[in-house]
Parts: sequence; C-alpha cells; structure tokens
Amino acid sequence: MASVAAAEGAAAALRSVLSRAHQAAARAGRAPGSVRVVAVSKTKPVAVIRSVYDAGHRCFGENYVQELIDKAPQLPEDIEWHFIGNLQSNKARALLAKFGVDPSGCVALAIHVKLNCPNLVFSGLMTIGMLDYSSTPENFKTLSNCRKEVCKELEIPEEQCELSMGMSADFEQAIEMGSTNVRVGSTIFGAREYPKKN
Repeated sequence: MASVAAAEGAAAALRSVLSRAHQAAARAGRAPGSVRVVAVSKTKPVAVIRSVYDAGHRCFGENYVQELIDKAPQLPEDIEWHFIGNLQSNKARALLAKFGVDPSGCVALAIHVKLNCPNLVFSGLMTIGMLDYSSTPENFKTLSNCRKEVCKELEIPEEQCELSMGMSADFEQAIEMGSTNVRVGSTIFGAREYPKKN
C-alpha cells in the first residue's frame, strides 16, 4: 500500500513539473498548452497514480504491457494512457523490426508507415536521448531537423507532427527546443522500485 506521504509527494511533484513545463514553454514563446506532460508511472502502485490523477492530471505512461493491463482497470476511464515501451508480441514482429532508426532513416521510415502500414497513423517522432536519460541541445536539434525533413516529404505542417523528446532530467530544455510531448517519471513519482531478483 502506498504511503500517504508518497501520494502527497507525487501530487506536489506533479504541480512543480507542470509549472516548470509552462515556464519553459513561455521562455520558448509557446503557449503552455502546446506541451503534453506524460506522467510515467512504471513500477508505481495504483494509489500513487490515483493521487496524481486526483491532482488533476489525466495523461499517464507505462513501459510494460502487463503493468498497463493491471493498472488501467483500477483507475478512472478518462485517463489518456501512453504505451512507451517495446511491444513484445508475435503479432507485432514486423513492427518490432523498426522500433527505432538513426536520424538518416527517419524520412524513409515515415514514408514507409504512410504508404505501407494502413493500420498505423504517423503522428510524430520520439527520441530517448543519452544512456543516462539526459540529452544535449544537439540531440534535440537533430530530432527537430528530422521533423522538418519528414514533414516536407509527407507534405504535412510541422504542427501536425508530434516531437516527443525530454524526460525527467532534461524536459525543460526539450520544451525550449520544440518538444510537444515530454515523459516525466522519477521527478513526479520518485525513483523506480523494481522487485529484487533472487
């Protein structure tokens, strides 16, 4: 059972993250509503997620299918869930073969999705950044440039192409550099709690 302190701490942390995201958007000359904050709740109990929901947040992310399947039915139906992990299913083998590309392959992948994947809708680009989950301005600039190239080739306005970059360590910088979607977990929920292996 999640402690009251953990639940209250997560709600307070959410308010801080939202404030920081709005300030970063303002510094970049963008409206606060132009950035989606996905509260990444992996490994956290339902009670802590509920406290963030009760604080007014509706956008949550999970890395593991089983956690999403277990948690979603226990929480309100108006939550907007984002699955941000690797999908491990025999039915998704073809999709798994293209779960990431170098920047030089972005345009080709986007064209492939548009022309050859009728059940998928291309909606944007995402980067994780460095192995320590932080990024540099160059990483964000690279993805922003990829979006420009993809939008030009697909003949869509850049506003219709999400740019998902930035996590707990660097979401403000990512917003300032054009991110429309940031994934914030440990800053809201605290360090992840993985079960110990025997």
